[in-house]
Amino acid sequence: MALGYVRPARPEDAAEIARVQLATWRVAYRRLLPRHVLDNLDEAWLARRWSAAVQEPPSAAHRVLVAVEQAEQSYLVGFAASGPADAEALAPGEPATALGAGVVAVTDLLVEPRWGRRGHGSRLLAAAVDAWRGDGFTHAVAWTFDGDEATRRFLTSTGWEPDGAARALDVDDMLVPQVRLHVAVPAEPDDTP
Repeated sequence: MALGYVRPARPEDAAEIARVQLATWRVAYRRLLPRHVLDNLDEAWLARRWSAAVQEPPSAAHRVLVAVEQAEQSYLVGFAASGPADAEALAPGEPATALGAGVVAVTDLLVEPRWGRRGHGSRLLAAAVDAWRGDGFTHAVAWTFDGDEATRRFLTSTGWEPDGAARALDVDDMLVPQVRLHVAVPAEPDDTP
């Protein structure tokens, strides 16, 4: 079992978050997205975006969490980003009110493949759920690539299920299908005997 923990991202984590994102996409999505698109992603540009997300979130409910593996030294091995559901969480043609109030959208939940199956994804999701509960969210949604079986298996193993919404992202003139998953945010566990 891995020794690890989750904490809020710090400004100095932005470059490492970008590195993890790029490394993960190039492995996990190599059969889903055009190779030249993955090869041409700019790590410095991604780092600037993550720096802004960490330092200037749109609201207190927008969060970036990082997973850290502890060994002789510590490594940032994954991250999760979420915030109140907005237009990006909607399916094409869905009205702005379709998801209702109290819904949080997961925009990223990635663990670098070489650090996978060590509990980091579960720790990230558990920490995110704790934060969502504290923010008063009652439901969560996440878009996944239709062909991303690993992410779908992980989320469905924790109670997420497809909600029937679908879309296709236009990635360099290639349509990449996605499905939306949803889950109820569980209430605070009752510790009374």
